[in-house]
Amino acid sequence: MFKKLGAFFKEPPIAEPIQDSEKVDSMYKHWRLRMFYSCFIGYTIFYLCKKNIAVALPGIMDEFHYSATELGLLGSSLYLTYGIGKFVNGVLADGSDVRKFFPTALLMTAIANILFALAPSAIGVLGLSPKMFAVVLLWTLAFLWGVSGWFQSAGFPAVAKSLTYWYSNSERGTKWAAWSCSHQTGTFLSFIIAGYIAAHFGWRAAFLVPGILAAVTALWLFERLRDRPQSLGLPDVEVYRNEPVKQQSAEDKKEEDEMSYVQIFKKYVLCNKTLWLLAIAYVFVYIIRFGAEDWMIMYLKNAKGIGLEKATGMIASLPLVGICGTMCAGVISDKMFKGKRAPVNLIYLVGVIIAIIALKFNTITNLNYVIIGLLGAFTYGPQMMIGGLCAVESSSKKVASAASGFTGTFGYVGAFLSATGTGFLVDKLGKNGVQNWDGAIYFWLASGIICLIICSILAIDEYKKDAKKVKEQA
Repeated sequence: MFKKLGAFFKEPPIAEPIQDSEKVDSMYKHWRLRMFYSCFIGYTIFYLCKKNIAVALPGIMDEFHYSATELGLLGSSLYLTYGIGKFVNGVLADGSDVRKFFPTALLMTAIANILFALAPSAIGVLGLSPKMFAVVLLWTLAFLWGVSGWFQSAGFPAVAKSLTYWYSNSERGTKWAAWSCSHQTGTFLSFIIAGYIAAHFGWRAAFLVPGILAAVTALWLFERLRDRPQSLGLPDVEVYRNEPVKQQSAEDKKEEDEMSYVQIFKKYVLCNKTLWLLAIAYVFVYIIRFGAEDWMIMYLKNAKGIGLEKATGMIASLPLVGICGTMCAGVISDKMFKGKRAPVNLIYLVGVIIAIIALKFNTITNLNYVIIGLLGAFTYGPQMMIGGLCAVESSSKKVASAASGFTGTFGYVGAFLSATGTGFLVDKLGKNGVQNWDGAIYFWLASGIICLIICSILAIDEYKKDAKKVKEQA
């Protein structure tokens, strides 16, 4: 069975090279655009099947009378499987056919969402007592949401492989940033679509409709996607664009071509100092990102005394302005810094720190819209680059998915720490049962400073390597 699955998903062989330069140019233009919009739409649909849980939780709580702690089990199950799955699926994606791997992951996510909606009815026919029914249902939902998280985690590594193979270094920052906006687009659409559906048709429909949409999209993606350019007879993208591979000599390339996947994985992932530093930095990026996404409404409400409706409106500026920050990060690193990512990371992290401090001391209510928006812009830039773009560019194309999955796993360690650490510090710094939300600010601020220090080390290391390279060429 496993051999058959391996054969089905196996990366297609390199096709006979096309010699006609005009045909190569025409095919590259066609397929680059097609791969990009397919990956963007596909990943947006993944988020429709991920963020719908947020609008469904109140309905689930009202119907089955679960506590907030019990419902927290659902989110924890996804974080756990998603974090582990990013690395495991990253390794699998490197040797798999993107055309089959990505749509299959979305199809399985769709099935998990549909089963999530049908679970109460299915368990209801067992005739369990109300108490036993509630327990069995809760763990069933947690299991299904964890399964959904596992297959969702396979989406990003497949996209990372596609963007790495179809776009060269000098343009990859812009393209990666544009694709990364699918996160915010999917989050925004999920709140709008799932929210409307849940309000009018119940929480089950908020899983059924996205699930059906994801299944249809998966079939469409199978028709749209392809694997590497070489599988179509096209040359490497660097050859097509007449652009040398960054920081890799002919000897290094020849050595890499003669290495097995395990050897490449060991050299460019497990023993890659730069990748480890990026992964550790990514922990702190995710502490800030999920801290803002998950706790900001409570911070505004309890620390600033802002009403729930207005606080919800303020948090909406986080992903919307975040799209601008993401795009600017990619464009600036490509155009202004000629493909160097480290300077942009440093600029953005300074912005994150300033935004957090401004949030703490701001006393003008409406100014929070601007501050939270800027926090989103400055956070989503490093979130896109450190764990994604920088990770794949610090390794090898042949382990691009594994590298991004490796840092992604560390990111979800940060997500877990954000969920537990923020709440712990808010309670710990409080007195007489009164929460102290300065704990959240201190936690996010410390994370920003630590991340800035790590990225400064990486920037200095990159500067030394460039200086050494220039000296050798002189």
